[in-house]
Amino acid sequence: MEELKNLQVLQKTPTGIEGFEHLTIGGLPKGRTTLMVGSSGSGKTIFAIEFLYRGITEFNRPGVFVTFEERAPDIVQNVKSMRWHLDELVQQGQLLFVDGSPELEPVEETGSYDLSGLIVQIKYAVEKIKAKQVVLDSIGSLFHQFSNANVIRREIFRITEVLKEMDVTAIMTAERLEEYGPISRYGIEEFVADNVIVLRNVLHQEKIRRTIQILKVRGSSHAQGEFPITISDSGIKILPLSAIELQQESSDYRITTGNEELDQMTSGGIFHDSIFLVSGPTGSGKTLISTMFTAAGCRNKERVLLLAYEESRDQLLRNARSWGIDFEPWENDGLLRIVCTYPETMGLEDHLLTVRKEIENFRPQRLVVDSVSAMERVASVRNFREFVIGLTSYVKKERVCSL
Repeated sequence: MEELKNLQVLQKTPTGIEGFEHLTIGGLPKGRTTLMVGSSGSGKTIFAIEFLYRGITEFNRPGVFVTFEERAPDIVQNVKSMRWHLDELVQQGQLLFVDGSPELEPVEETGSYDLSGLIVQIKYAVEKIKAKQVVLDSIGSLFHQFSNANVIRREIFRITEVLKEMDVTAIMTAERLEEYGPISRYGIEEFVADNVIVLRNVLHQEKIRRTIQILKVRGSSHAQGEFPITISDSGIKILPLSAIELQQESSDYRITTGNEELDQMTSGGIFHDSIFLVSGPTGSGKTLISTMFTAAGCRNKERVLLLAYEESRDQLLRNARSWGIDFEPWENDGLLRIVCTYPETMGLEDHLLTVRKEIENFRPQRLVVDSVSAMERVASVRNFREFVIGLTSYVKKERVCSL
């Protein structure tokens, strides 16, 4: 009973990965091992590396990376494009690699074996730099080296127990063959079952869509369901719709639409923090209204961001000139930014991140999207709805008047 009284609430270790702390309500369970499973290309290794990198650079948590597949120099080189300089962290004594990758020669099994040597290396590395976090990537490679799967599972359990005794927060990655099949290829989850995260890499309508699911975190609540993720040159970003809160401020201040009659119909213009939807068939005047709305903002010295998904910049400028409006001087003065992109160039999650980045960098007072329905071409109904909700909630939070 005394031991039960001394038990504390499960502590969390923040990862620094955008959106992850929201899903897990604080991060990974401190001092425990989390199993991360996914098919090839789902982002397991990138997630694990970013966990280590941000833990070291943002939270001062030295880390150990145990690799069973790629050599350490290859791992360091692979993430240079993300501006993650792991070699510098190694030189600073904040990161250590333990190479557990198989030798080129085949392993000859002669009797019983265990992973005591590897465990000793891990313990030595953790103690040497006083590591607080450990990654083992990918544990399934051990099953390729030895034939006795039961022994490997037993030894994996030993490793997790040692990590727990050392009070380090760990991620163990493993491969799975099907996106919605068994949790892992070799049944590892039975031995590391406290925390399980599933990454998926699904091809839908000729587009890759990555998602993350917190399958379970024992002793703690977490967000339910699958959530879209993207992998860019700045790492992994998770886009949970459940993070959206209806707490935006509002005001009675109105701005002109650029058309006097339309301003009268809307009782003096639209609210400056509102979203204005113009809907109609081809040729009904949607782009003309967008052009007038853009011009009205620029004339009032408001910055306007125009996102075009169906016409090029030259087409937009030509069409505007035919209505007596010249966009170029406003572009040169920094009042107007035009971004033209085909919807097919990337997934909707990446489009959403691009819009957010443009808004963060340009800081517009007005946003024009012409047209949002073009995005329906590259997504399912559910994904398109998620995109629209993510976009509208973000511009509301940033108080950007949007058409």
